[in-house]
Amino acid sequence: MTTSDNRRWALLGPLSVALWIGGIALVNHNNPAEHATGSQILAWYRSDSDSILMGAWLFMLGCLGFVSFVAGLRVRLAEAVGQTSQLPGLALAGAAMAGALGLLTAGVDLAGGIDKNDIDPATAATFHHSVDLFFAGTELAAILPVAAVAIVAWRTRVLPRWWAAFAGLVAIVLAAGPIGWIGLIFGMPLWTLGTSLFVLLGSRARMRAATAAA
Repeated sequence: MTTSDNRRWALLGPLSVALWIGGIALVNHNNPAEHATGSQILAWYRSDSDSILMGAWLFMLGCLGFVSFVAGLRVRLAEAVGQTSQLPGLALAGAAMAGALGLLTAGVDLAGGIDKNDIDPATAATFHHSVDLFFAGTELAAILPVAAVAIVAWRTRVLPRWWAAFAGLVAIVLAAGPIGWIGLIFGMPLWTLGTSLFVLLGSRARMRAATAAA
């Protein structure tokens, strides 16, 4: 992968985070309380369907962007550890699973907003509470890309070692059931932004070195 390719793929990281934040803000606008009844959830689907649909769609685009970002990062990792290592492929596989589960996390409320006039309160409650199921799956799947990048960065210093240690901490938090949500909501966006930044800085450094050598 060329330097310009690395920089292009790395830009998908911040874009994904921006889409996640914008999507969550829209979906959570006026969202019902944690123990809301099915009737209250259905009323929310009907009154806020536009923001739910837009927010869920943006969040889902962010999930696609994240998978694409890790796909580009995989090439960088493979260059560092060699083609025989399984870690770059594991990172991409984990990102793909996390992305798919993220699509489902937003997709259930998207379905509620679309079908708001054709479902009853019990179905609305089932849709909305299914978010917890897919959210938990996303937490676990996200461990794979973060941990794989942490291991490669620690071994090869393709990223700073202190950043590898931070990634390892995020992976541990994601795996720690009751507090895993902290790793997903706060740790993953920070990890994505930071990793993107280091890839961009590294690409620019290689470009300057190639220019000086020429």
